[in-house]
Amino acid sequence: MKRLSPWWRGPAVTAAALFAVTAASAPAPAQPAGPGQDAPARHSQGDATPPERKAPPEFVALRSVDPTILQETRYFTPHNFVGERIDGYRQPVCLLTRPAARALHAAQRKLLRQGYSLKVYDCYRPQRAVDHFVRWAKDLHDERMKREFYPRVDKSRLFEDGYIAEKSGHSRGSTVDLTIVRLPAKPTRPYLPGEPLTPCYAPQGDRFPDNSVDMGTGYDCFDTLSHTDDPRVQGKQRAHRQLLKESLARVGLVNLPEEWWHYTYKPEPFPDTYFDFPVSYGSLSSPR
Repeated sequence: MKRLSPWWRGPAVTAAALFAVTAASAPAPAQPAGPGQDAPARHSQGDATPPERKAPPEFVALRSVDPTILQETRYFTPHNFVGERIDGYRQPVCLLTRPAARALHAAQRKLLRQGYSLKVYDCYRPQRAVDHFVRWAKDLHDERMKREFYPRVDKSRLFEDGYIAEKSGHSRGSTVDLTIVRLPAKPTRPYLPGEPLTPCYAPQGDRFPDNSVDMGTGYDCFDTLSHTDDPRVQGKQRAHRQLLKESLARVGLVNLPEEWWHYTYKPEPFPDTYFDFPVSYGSLSSPR
């Protein structure tokens, strides 16, 4: 399948165009992996990815299931709370277990009819990426992205306050960080390292540009305002969060209350396995 151009480079995308693509490529329904289908954890080191270190066959590229869902792989870029590309992100691709990807496809079809599209920020996350977060959090001198992502949190408290942990549900392959975009999707620009930063909870017009609807904070905002049902978030911002939550709940995706963007498909095919294969098409058993 031909890969779509990065979402920020092309013209505005309409609901009709996206719906035509998703209708033509809609996959047949599938059931989650059953008992006994869990694979052992993969732990890959170095740049090479031997065949035995690749993802199990239950993993797919989201684009192969629904090419209309917008993708902005933040950890492939320096626009994240660390300020550099994160270990293990070799390509800007969303990898997920097949049941999670199909659930997003189902939610996307309904949202397209309402004039919206999903946009994913992060999907499967290898353990080496989580390890990168942990090393960064322990380096209290590196605060280059503090003004945007954690302006009101002392970096020494990131573990205690639950913003950073040594394990992530993303590494199990059924968790996704995402938002909603009003169609036609407006192009935005990439982050330029070193440019002035604005707090992630500032008014939408002051925050770093994102074509997402206004959710009250930016993605990965380390602040209690990111709690999905924080009572200070009202009006359109609250309505947008509820639209995302309700759309995903219908297809089996459960929200993490502390992060409006964080959802996990239930039941997870790999509830106890934390994988470490790289984020790239080459990690898949069937890349297309």
